[in-house]
Amino acid sequence: MHNARVTADGARIRWVEIPGRPGGSRTRVFLHGLGASSGPYFTASATHPLLADGRSLLMDLLGFGISDRPTDFGYTLEEHADAVAAALEAAGAHGTDVIAHSMGGAVAIVLAARHPHLVARLVLVDANLDPMAPGADRAGSSGIAAYSEEEFLAHGWSEVRDRVGPHWWATMRLAGREALHRSAVHLARGTAPTMRELLLGLKVPRTFLRPRNAGPLPGEERLVEHGVRVVAVPECGHNIMLDNPEAFARETARALAD
Repeated sequence: MHNARVTADGARIRWVEIPGRPGGSRTRVFLHGLGASSGPYFTASATHPLLADGRSLLMDLLGFGISDRPTDFGYTLEEHADAVAAALEAAGAHGTDVIAHSMGGAVAIVLAARHPHLVARLVLVDANLDPMAPGADRAGSSGIAAYSEEEFLAHGWSEVRDRVGPHWWATMRLAGREALHRSAVHLARGTAPTMRELLLGLKVPRTFLRPRNAGPLPGEERLVEHGVRVVAVPECGHNIMLDNPEAFARETARALAD
């Protein structure tokens, strides 16, 4: 396990590093979604024969998984992105391929916009692109964002636990409660410009993987017009890498070969 200090107060991001096959020249960083952890969600993908050629960093965002959970951190998407940037700098990972799921995808877009020298290619896995109204999805980030922080710390976290089910809760329970709530609030609020607008303006190769059964993304045609490769992956839900690992590895490898 590796770590790097990413805030002035000494909070540390941690990651598991997989060296890859000898001679592999690429570095890839995997970023998880809200309430998740990169190890459980991405280890099988990082070691898949189609993706195991390069160095892989399975990184946990500040507040989640094996990383520190400071209570004095804001957990905005920009702050998450800057913390990841500091960790990548410490790891000597420049020009990385970033594979990022859900909220991690929103963080990855902001990372690429704010620290362009660190990101060579983006693979966004059903990532958040737009702000959303708090409470729009009771079991997801907007449901968490519907609570005030005081409400969430007092009773909201246990209500969320009962709504999300055992799979998501297995990693969500590891998150700092302030980190979970503030991250959800800022994910629902989005960025200015929005994550979608930032994505449209990026110059790096960009691929967006979405579940085929969910239908086209809002504004998918405009994404394609701006050079974003949108791929509909069959037989999966939001957790594409877990639901259809073979298709995920194949499409991610294809994106990183372009």
